[in-house]
Amino acid sequence: MGNLVIENLSKKFKKDNTEVLALDDIDLTVNSGEFVTILGPSGCGKTTLLRIIAGLETYSGGTATLDGEAIKGPGPKRGMVFQEYSLFPWKTVLGNVMFGPQMQGFSKSEAESKAMTYLNLVGLSEFKNSYPYELSGGMKQRVAIARALANEPEIILMDEPFGALDAQTRNNLQNELLRIWEEEKRTIIFVTHSVDEAVFLSDRIVILSKRPGTIKKIIDVSIPRPRDRTRPEENAIRNEVLRLLDSNENSEID
Repeated sequence: MGNLVIENLSKKFKKDNTEVLALDDIDLTVNSGEFVTILGPSGCGKTTLLRIIAGLETYSGGTATLDGEAIKGPGPKRGMVFQEYSLFPWKTVLGNVMFGPQMQGFSKSEAESKAMTYLNLVGLSEFKNSYPYELSGGMKQRVAIARALANEPEIILMDEPFGALDAQTRNNLQNELLRIWEEEKRTIIFVTHSVDEAVFLSDRIVILSKRPGTIKKIIDVSIPRPRDRTRPEENAIRNEVLRLLDSNENSEID
């Protein structure tokens, strides 16, 4: 499962006693197993939309459903990976990944078995007894991905998870994420500022306008995987995305 349907969604918030419209008339369907990225200028509501899907923010109008059930708050069907690693510094790598399954009621041995499955998947089983401060940024983000996967959600929501990493580590983790996605068959919704990242990863790219964020266009990326960033087909899609973003006044992109 993991089918997300958003219809006529809007989000308003108060700022200095003034009501600000952050998102307006969002219609989006994400099918099970899709990899969808959300791209747009700074302040357009990308993270707000992701947090609404996660159940961490309420919405002001419209509907948002997952597998036919209204999204009214956080739930085990959705896992979140943030740009900040947000690991528990006092827990080992294994302890961090075990945390979710234990909160779901699994025994310690069951939680450890699940955690080791996903640490193996992200290539960090040998670091299970390390603490976050002993890991590189890329390794911390792999732990965060393993922790999200260990809860076995239907949708993984990722908010610029590689934005703080150097270019080589970022490219390596993009490839790792695609490998994991192809093995796990989970739905991924991924927020990014990077056009290159969106074209390399996505089945579809959702482009938001400047605030109030509306869907300007959804671009299908039908290029077969594995992809080559230098291929003319990728360059053509990249140029189309850049053109759409450039048409947003005061767009800020990588």
